[in-house]
Amino acid sequence: MRLGLALGYWGRGPDPAQTELAVEAERLGYDSVWTAEAWGSDAFTPLTWIAARTKRIRLGTAVAQMAARTPTATAMHALTLDHLSGGRMLLGLGLSGPQVVEGWYGRPFPRSPLTATREYVDVIRQVLRREGPVELDGRFHTLPYAGEDGTGLGKALKPITHPLRARVPLLLGAEGPKNIAQTTRIADGWLPLYWTPLRTEVYEASLTELPEDFMIAPMARAHVCDDVAQGLLPVKAMLGFYIGGMGHAARNFHADLMARMGYEAEARHIQRLFAENRRDEAVLAVPDAFADEISLVGPRERIAERLESWRKGPVTDLLVTAPDPRTLRVLAELNS
Repeated sequence: MRLGLALGYWGRGPDPAQTELAVEAERLGYDSVWTAEAWGSDAFTPLTWIAARTKRIRLGTAVAQMAARTPTATAMHALTLDHLSGGRMLLGLGLSGPQVVEGWYGRPFPRSPLTATREYVDVIRQVLRREGPVELDGRFHTLPYAGEDGTGLGKALKPITHPLRARVPLLLGAEGPKNIAQTTRIADGWLPLYWTPLRTEVYEASLTELPEDFMIAPMARAHVCDDVAQGLLPVKAMLGFYIGGMGHAARNFHADLMARMGYEAEARHIQRLFAENRRDEAVLAVPDAFADEISLVGPRERIAERLESWRKGPVTDLLVTAPDPRTLRVLAELNS
């Protein structure tokens, strides 16, 4: 099981310590570093900044939002950064949800997410293969554009720049069972939002036929500390926000996933508290047991014991959100 460093997206502003963490992760032998985006900082610019400060570590987006860019624009980002970094790019993509897609990007959330994802990936693959002009007569993506409000002058184009690699590894952030199953067929890897080695049966039906070298790369908060309850508070804060606030009450994929993992009553309770603007209570309502099983928090000996359960499953890459160099070092030592 390889280790990766997940830096997420910015809050109020950039964290100058993140680049230093990435440099330290590379020194410690971490395989990859990942950035993200929500509705603030973008995923590609910080990754390019990190690429200029490192030499070996692979560079991933976890995740770049599909609604933020056309598939050809995303392919251009990946193609460019792959060249500049010497072939280190890992392209992680996600649909996000209706609240973000329609509220932030001002676009309709696709009524058929599986089809929209499949078409998006198809276009990116065509660009990077560069075998001919990019063409697709899709439901959500049509190249050249053929809508009645167009000029009719669009021309199928082949990328000017020759990609460094014809197949940059492409991973998808998927949560629903059908979406995960499709990911195993069209992508090179899967980015689970939550993963618990105690409940792998939640995903079992979707992972029956995994291609060779398929990546399963969940994120997990890691923190070497003496007080487990205190160490879990950032995990609970993240869960409270995602389950309560990252999506509409009627359609929240993160809350639905928590429900499928055996915490349905708790997930709905968190949603209600968040909707009533009782955010502190929503965070405290996140069960310690759930926060604990999706993270690696506590003294070194406790983390060592729990890390073994992650290594025994199908996870190929553990992407850790770690707040300090000490935690990065301990995990590197335990995973060596």
